[in-house]
Amino acid sequence: MTTPGRTDPDVLVVGAGVVGLCCAWFLRRAGLSVTVVDRGEVGDAAACSAGNTGFVGTQGSAPLAEPGVPATGIRWLLRPESPFAVRPRLDGALLAWLWHFRRHCTERHARAGFETLLALKQRSLALLREICAEDELAGTLTERGMILACHTEQGYAKARRTIPAATARGVPLRELDRAELARLEPGVDFAVAGTLLNEEGAALRIPAFLVALARALRARGVDVVTGAEVRDFEVTGRRVRAVRTARGELRPAEVVIAAGVWSAACARMLDVGLTLQPAKGYTVTLPAGPGTPTRPVLLSEGKVAVMPLGDRVRVGGTLELSGLDTSVSPRRVDGILHTARRYLPALDTGRRLDVWSGLRPCTPDSLPLIGRADGYDNVSVATGHGHIGMGLAPAGGRLLAQLVSGAEPDLPLETFALDRFRKGIS
Repeated sequence: MTTPGRTDPDVLVVGAGVVGLCCAWFLRRAGLSVTVVDRGEVGDAAACSAGNTGFVGTQGSAPLAEPGVPATGIRWLLRPESPFAVRPRLDGALLAWLWHFRRHCTERHARAGFETLLALKQRSLALLREICAEDELAGTLTERGMILACHTEQGYAKARRTIPAATARGVPLRELDRAELARLEPGVDFAVAGTLLNEEGAALRIPAFLVALARALRARGVDVVTGAEVRDFEVTGRRVRAVRTARGELRPAEVVIAAGVWSAACARMLDVGLTLQPAKGYTVTLPAGPGTPTRPVLLSEGKVAVMPLGDRVRVGGTLELSGLDTSVSPRRVDGILHTARRYLPALDTGRRLDVWSGLRPCTPDSLPLIGRADGYDNVSVATGHGHIGMGLAPAGGRLLAQLVSGAEPDLPLETFALDRFRKGIS
């Protein structure tokens, strides 16, 4: 564990996951003194960012709430390999979240969400290239393209229909014929109806990227303090005057809450409500073998990601709204691996090197929450990046830094307003 150096920074960032660290990066670049605190260690197994597949780039910009999702929801609840699941329970916050989610399952909302998420992803990829060009982060970003594999003819036809809209917005998405797929992935057996290639598909080495980013921040004068769970705030009027942590008290000029799913509990200490739900995801790390692809693959209909990691391969999927429960469901894990074998029958799933579950902070419209907290002049929030947080965090971090420093924002901040669901403006 580390202890604070400076106790009166310009900005205190609560959370040292990918979002918090990206906020700190751009706040420091804006010339502000920054301290980051986190309850755990950077990149440890308990962190949502730690077990991620690391997918970034411009693939996968569609929001979760799409037309047709409510109709398939009941069927998904009954299937262990379903990509989206809800654990039924009497929870007012969950019911409110589901109500807003259902409202966003329209063509209009899906189209607007896609446009915004794609803009964030495009900006994030450009920013990641800059960040990962720094010596401390060299080699943590790989750009070999991403394969979108479709198991059924129906799924393949649906994927092909997205190509014109994607390419019109600058996404290099195209069909792969079987000969080209065989050249890209020789010896890999794909049991699919067809595949697409996004040449901007990229991936971060996780957790190496997080550890290197924290090291780079420290080299630039940022305090990254671990074992420092936030316990209380001292408030006078519309300002937070002090933040009490397990490692001592800090008196920052500004506070940024960027603690993933724990942001909601942290914000509640200030009587700030966030429309946010924890969504549990799983990854399984397997030994690589002859049937393992060499570049990232997204298994389209099954919403499962396959990430090669040298002598290992990580398979991840499922969004399960089950509260703050991080327990591993063998049924869900088996379902993910069953889906993977349907697309990649030679994938060896017999030996599991690691099984991980983590909680992603999700909003009903899949857009992050970035903005000032109601009732406060010096509290901001950056959370809600969901299952694509790696691909959104750099652009979101820069937006947050622009908000705090008073710079012109890259995108309209009202799109990400914390109260947009309550005010019905989303």
